Amino acid sequence: MKTTTSIRTLRGFALAVAAGATLLAGCATGPNANPADPLEPFNREVFRINEDLDKGVLKPVAQTYVDVVPSPARTAVSNFFSNAGDVYSAVNNLLQLKGTAALEDTMRVAINTVLGLGGLIDIASDAGLPKHKEDFGQTLGVWGVPSGPYVVWPLLGPSTARDTVGFLVDWQMDPLTYWHDSTITYSLAALRVVDVRANLLGASNVFEQAAVDKYTFLRDAYLQRRRYLIYDGNLPEDQDNKTSPDTGDATVSPYQRFTPNWPVFRR
Repeated sequence: MKTTTSIRTLRGFALAVAAGATLLAGCATGPNANPADPLEPFNREVFRINEDLDKGVLKPVAQTYVDVVPSPARTAVSNFFSNAGDVYSAVNNLLQLKGTAALEDTMRVAINTVLGLGGLIDIASDAGLPKHKEDFGQTLGVWGVPSGPYVVWPLLGPSTARDTVGFLVDWQMDPLTYWHDSTITYSLAALRVVDVRANLLGASNVFEQAAVDKYTFLRDAYLQRRRYLIYDGNLPEDQDNKTSPDTGDATVSPYQRFTPNWPVFRR
């Protein structure tokens, strides 16, 4: 009973945020705004700031990290954060009533934490246990919560009203945020950002060369990718090739590989 009440509370909160953001977006934009992106003027400005930050700080740091740190060590770091991500992925699979996937994610955490030196070695994948990347934004989508307007946050990048709520909930479920020493917590957060950015170096170079309007390219790819993930690739036939006016999401495209699953702390 308590669990059911909690789920209803979270769903109601997410619906309220999505509705409030939509109303705010309607007041802030004109009649010709993109239905999926009513906050476009604001989003483009934040996107520009994020690009400057990436070019001036994040990308150079990530490139130095790749040049200095040996590949096996970088893989171990990625595995460590991926193992932490399996914790809230297991919870979200359970909330979506995906029992098998939830069990597999739980087994992955147990095996990699105990036998894989705290997650540095991905033994579970070698043993044939698949990895499921689920987050609370996807869970809300499965529950029927609309995406709300597209929004770009400083540093965190592309999101929606629904995914913003999802990020905040996932952050509370992330075991790496519960260190008593704030220095360790912030150091891990910084390393995680560098790890994610380093893994995207190749994709971002292609993105720079391919995109004419990088903002539109990234927005459409993000929304398409999120819809694809919510439906686990099984998109409704009547919406296979169009954007849904109810959610602002769209179908998967080949561009999804250029889109990180921001916020940056998701694994």
